[in-house]
Amino acid sequence: MAFITTSDGTNLFYKDWGPKDAQPVMFHHGWPLSADDWDNQMLFFLSHGYRVIAHDRRGHGRSDQTDTGNDMDTYAADVAEIVEALGLRDAIHVGHSTGGGEVTRYAARAGRGRVAKAVLIAAIPPVMVRSDTNPDGVPPDVFDGFRAALAANRAQFFLDVPSGPFYGFNRAGAQVSQGLIDNWWRQAMMGGAKAHYDCIAAFSETDFTEDLEAISLPVLIMHGEDDQVVPIETSAHKAITMVRDGTLKTYLGLSHGLFATHPDLINADLLAFAR
Repeated sequence: MAFITTSDGTNLFYKDWGPKDAQPVMFHHGWPLSADDWDNQMLFFLSHGYRVIAHDRRGHGRSDQTDTGNDMDTYAADVAEIVEALGLRDAIHVGHSTGGGEVTRYAARAGRGRVAKAVLIAAIPPVMVRSDTNPDGVPPDVFDGFRAALAANRAQFFLDVPSGPFYGFNRAGAQVSQGLIDNWWRQAMMGGAKAHYDCIAAFSETDFTEDLEAISLPVLIMHGEDDQVVPIETSAHKAITMVRDGTLKTYLGLSHGLFATHPDLINADLLAFAR
């Protein structure tokens, strides 16, 4: 397996497939998953001649189970170290959920020529949690409930999430995929409980407003209209007003995990934007 060791000594697992002189597409996974969540998209873009990269965020998957640094600034700094080590330039960065926050912060700070385009799928920006400055956000007690459930019985919590709201399998008439549920659980249980616990604050409380406003490159925002995890009204509908060169694509009836439940639809739109 391939690893990069960051400046603070953390070992980060990554995949790097395809011609090294092709345009790179780097994928950033959501909480509490791993690079494996992107296998479909990586194989798809690889078949179209791209170089594809995905990493396990610190504390997740096969990367070190860190008890510190589980915050968005460190996540973005880790991305910068991977990009530098692999020599990636003019890359397309695709992030889902928490990974969309990671992409946003990284793209806002990246050196000239590093990023060509960014894609935010069911992403957390600009900010999730309700506060005096974000009165229509998600109530803080929702995230307190996440922390309590994770601490009490992480294994059961990590079955309940994909079986229900993540993929919309709690909706009437949903076509439930046990394979998706099992794979979500497998990825989640590979990571560290401390990192997963800390990351709840990172994905719910981080404000990406200034990052979105700083990004001048093309941004595609993709979001399911029935996202029960990151409500579209407080995320994509706001984020599109903050970026300078943005395109918003919404998907009627689709869930938070839309790229996994409907890969053919999402992959086609991703490829059109990449080209």
